[in-house]
Amino acid sequence: MSEWIYFLNPPRPDFAATISPEEERVFGEHFAYLKKLHERQILILAGPTLGSANTGICIFRAPNVESALRVMNDDPTIREKVVTGELRPFRVSLLEGRGL
Repeated sequence: MSEWIYFLNPPRPDFAATISPEEERVFGEHFAYLKKLHERQILILAGPTLGSANTGICIFRAPNVESALRVMNDDPTIREKVVTGELRPFRVSLLEGRGL
């Protein structure tokens, strides 16, 4: 199983401070989606960067690029075009609790 990262690129600076009610609703769906991925042991890590650049990251497992694209594109924030997604292959090299 390969590891992947996708970035959630917000539409404007200070996105977290200026989020609209509709965007907030979609981010609620996004969090529920990530929780399901986590429960299925697909999601490794997720969270936003803080400050004025609120880029989100999701690190996860998928067997191939097609599956990885599906995981990213099924994210409600990307599907609803609240943010844009950018997928890249990734390798977790060091992680607390995980040997080398």
